Amino acid sequence: MSSKTDLHVVVIGAGIIGAATAVELLRDGHRVTLVEPGEPGGEQAASNGNGGWLSPASLVPVSTPGLWKLLSGTMLHPLAPLTVRPSYAASALPWVARFMFAGATERQVEQAARALCPLLADCPERHAALAEEAGVGSLVRHTGLLYLFPSRADFAAESLAWRLRRELGVQWIELDADALRQREPALGERYRFGVFVEHGAHCIDPGAYVAALVAHAQALGAKLVRARANGLVIERGRLRAVGVGAARIACDRAVIAAGARSKALAREAGDDVPLESARGYHVEIADPGFELRHTVMLSDGRMVGTMTTQGLRVAGQAELAGLRAAPNWKRAETLRDHALKAFPALPRNLPMDRVRMWMGHRPVLPDSLPCIGPAGFTADVVDCFGHGNIGLAAAALSGRLAADLVSGKAPVIDPTPYAPSRFR
Repeated sequence: MSSKTDLHVVVIGAGIIGAATAVELLRDGHRVTLVEPGEPGGEQAASNGNGGWLSPASLVPVSTPGLWKLLSGTMLHPLAPLTVRPSYAASALPWVARFMFAGATERQVEQAARALCPLLADCPERHAALAEEAGVGSLVRHTGLLYLFPSRADFAAESLAWRLRRELGVQWIELDADALRQREPALGERYRFGVFVEHGAHCIDPGAYVAALVAHAQALGAKLVRARANGLVIERGRLRAVGVGAARIACDRAVIAAGARSKALAREAGDDVPLESARGYHVEIADPGFELRHTVMLSDGRMVGTMTTQGLRVAGQAELAGLRAAPNWKRAETLRDHALKAFPALPRNLPMDRVRMWMGHRPVLPDSLPCIGPAGFTADVVDCFGHGNIGLAAAALSGRLAADLVSGKAPVIDPTPYAPSRFR
């Protein structure tokens, strides 16, 4: 495959996916313009508020056999881990149906896990290298990842997920209650069994990491345009420009990496993808009175606890309510209340000035795989969005893959499972 160099590439979106893609395109010798309406890594960005989890073990898709039984009675409950707002239910129903079907059989789950594996396999090392290159190597810490369960039986109930992890090369050690407490003294008695995955890392300030990557891209020659991309100019199968407000940015190629807001642009490029926002929440507690030694997964709450530069962050939840609905801060309060149960050292009556709540838009597709590949109307446009809850972890490899597709290089991994054409 021949390599295309010295192209002008517009990267639409300066979140973690767009930032990583921009850096990789610059390595390939292209001129790059980043288009982003907000502050890179700012409060509005999905990248800003995630749990910082960099885990090769995150390869299990969200939809699994039997999930519909668990969700059928809770999906409309406003505080369930995965919920649909009643006012948005009619709009969300087709997506929910596809989501349930995507994990209907073990074979489907295995196929998705095998597709996710190469995106994540070396994510701790790739992010460590990227962060170091951007001058913020201290933001990525290799302390391993700790999955917490109320009992061994709760761990056994997730046998399919852990079998797939083992088959795909994830290694771990199992910890009883005493060993768990020795490894993580801040835990209370709620958790009696743990699984420690040593090959894992976390980012202690995802927003600062994204900002540093964008600044690094600018130092390498990228231009940052503070605006929202609102269209593509495609003539006779070739991309001519990206619309920004009333203006146009002439370019040779474009990468759509606008997260949950990628859908309309992708449709213009020929891909009508079932992209939704699974709105995620977090609560961050300053001066919690202890420091976690590891990033932890609180399995019974489907939430991640991690230490950041600002304190203890507990992140999770998935709410289908669209891009415009106001946040339901009771969902963040649920995270706070679960943290109080998990960590006895937290003050029972937390002052509000020590608690920060956040909500952002996590871009999700029903099969838990991102869209990475040439668009339907023209290969001049490459889609790179829809990473769901693995956006941070998978960004480093996704950026390299998107750059390969733009440059006409042999792709770093097989892009077939992520092709937008699977939805056509």
